[in-house]
Amino acid sequence: MELLIKNKDGGIWDIAGIATDITWKTARSGKPATLELKLVDSGIYQHPKFKIENGDILQFSKDGIDVFYGFVFSIDTGSDQEISVTAYDQVRYLLANGTYVLQNITASELISKIAKDHGLKTGALDAAEYRIPSLIEDDKKLLDIIMNAVGGELQNKGRLMAFYDDFGKLTLRGPEHMLLNVILGAGHSLYDYSLKKSIDDDTYNTIFLYKDNEVTGKREFFPVADKDNVARWGILQLYQKADDQANDAQIMEKANNLLKLHNREKYSLSVQAIGDLRVRAGNFIYVLLEEMETQLFLVDQCSHKISGGEHTMSLDIKVV
Repeated sequence: MELLIKNKDGGIWDIAGIATDITWKTARSGKPATLELKLVDSGIYQHPKFKIENGDILQFSKDGIDVFYGFVFSIDTGSDQEISVTAYDQVRYLLANGTYVLQNITASELISKIAKDHGLKTGALDAAEYRIPSLIEDDKKLLDIIMNAVGGELQNKGRLMAFYDDFGKLTLRGPEHMLLNVILGAGHSLYDYSLKKSIDDDTYNTIFLYKDNEVTGKREFFPVADKDNVARWGILQLYQKADDQANDAQIMEKANNLLKLHNREKYSLSVQAIGDLRVRAGNFIYVLLEEMETQLFLVDQCSHKISGGEHTMSLDIKVV
């Protein structure tokens, strides 16, 4: 394990020997990744010139995997001679607000532009297919602007892309790059879980997209529905305005993509398992349970904990 503190004055310290209770958390959207740990202050291995300050770089690698590269944002000390440190990756700087008015731009192009505007580093940015006809975001959180664009790729093209910081580089990856050959289930690292099956949240069997025709002055509707599921569950309707600049074929493509995405029971699963540092929010993994056939699940939130030589992970995952 390598755990480095890089001071802004050039000092580099390997703190793996004095660090305890290391926790790495990732979320698929809305949050930066965090690395939290505790240090034994004035420990036997500590150099007298050792220091840690807000803004320092915190870098974590283990088992040949580059896990986290970020910046210290808080340092807590107390009478128990322990130092608690919290660091965030680059996504933390996207929590600032900004204004963007752009046309005919993809999510990957938008990420590249925002990163350049705010001095952030980028890595692999897979090409998004959907071009946003008109993007108007005024005084909005930069991360929300990006995630709205990434969400447009799913709604309009059916591609669930993952945006995250990959060891110090803002990254956008297509679903084909997020699949892991990881199976969780009985005899496969899983030791506890809870499963929920619901149509109460984000399930729709009827989609109504609409646009206002400026020539005729009338509102035009683009409906699609699954009659079998309407009979089974009643009408669960999503009513949504279409992009003003989209043509009829594009609107119907979006309506069918939305129906494909939302017209099903939602399976959500909370998992406790043996840790595997390849797993982070945004990955797809396989789950094998008695209650259901082996399925592909999306990791929505992931928390790894390394303490006393033991590595566990807690996952919130769902079928998409």
